[in-house]
Amino acid sequence: MESYKTDIVIIGAGPVGLFAVFQAGMLGMKCHVVDALPDLGGQCSALYPEKPIYDIPSRPMVTGGDLIERLQAQAAPFDPQYHLGQQVQGLEQQGDEWVVTTSSNINIVTKVVIIAAGAGAFVPNRPPLQDIESFEDQSVFYVVRDKSKFAGKNIMIAGGGDSAVDWALALFDTAKTVRIVHRRDKFRAMPESLNLMQNLAANNPNKFQILTPYQLSQLHGDNGQLRAVSIETMDGDCQTIDTDYLIPLYGLKPELGPIASWNLDINGNAIAVRQSTCETSKSGIYAVGDIASYDHKLKLILSGFSEVASACHHAYGYVFPNKALHFEYSTSKGVS
Repeated sequence: MESYKTDIVIIGAGPVGLFAVFQAGMLGMKCHVVDALPDLGGQCSALYPEKPIYDIPSRPMVTGGDLIERLQAQAAPFDPQYHLGQQVQGLEQQGDEWVVTTSSNINIVTKVVIIAAGAGAFVPNRPPLQDIESFEDQSVFYVVRDKSKFAGKNIMIAGGGDSAVDWALALFDTAKTVRIVHRRDKFRAMPESLNLMQNLAANNPNKFQILTPYQLSQLHGDNGQLRAVSIETMDGDCQTIDTDYLIPLYGLKPELGPIASWNLDINGNAIAVRQSTCETSKSGIYAVGDIASYDHKLKLILSGFSEVASACHHAYGYVFPNKALHFEYSTSKGVS
């Protein structure tokens, strides 16, 4: 078993978790960061690396991947230690410290824990298709990480929400053909996006098709590679369509996992905190970002950034109990 000691353990390496490294570092506190995903970035990297984000101050538009790259660079001077591809399974108090245990048999002793785990671990809603697991991560994908993978290929996207419509539009210029399949004629997406999609279908009938009201019924292929997908209506009308890649976008199910057993004050899939400090019902444990709950909470990335600053300033008293915090603006302090 590997053992470490640090000032703060951050659970979650998404944008809010990465910004917590920077905020803690500006106050002279060292961090270890644990995330169940194999790469930094949380949902931004796993689900939306090429999707534009519009509510980051000073950036009219930034992709999820670019945002994570910049936050990682901002945190880098403070030399955080990342433990990726492993889940925090245990949290135990020992005196005035906490012991965090991960699924990779790592123990980290810390004064403070900041939970920045979004809404917990996300699991895709799988369509109920026989043998779909044998195609996953080869020709069936629940997220789009690299558009170039689909260049010149026949793509089928299943779903009726914003993600399905947005990716159908985004892949139009890349793929050979794009077909979007939905069980209803009506989509749950932004009107502007729906207008763009309908115009593409009308003007490019051989390349872009809207197939409603159909549902996925069967996958055809060998050794993980799709050749075709069968779809059918409730009335039994069936089509089998040449398909290289299937992207089912039926949403994600959030699961708190072990966090739910830590005797924190849980509201649904969120942790109740004091808004002024983001401290939970346990001293030295904080929750920030989407996983934090308080009255009139706004689930925005920029709200998470603000919560991180409040949490780190309050946590300073646990890390340095005999040292007064003399707050300085970053413009005067700089990055040490």
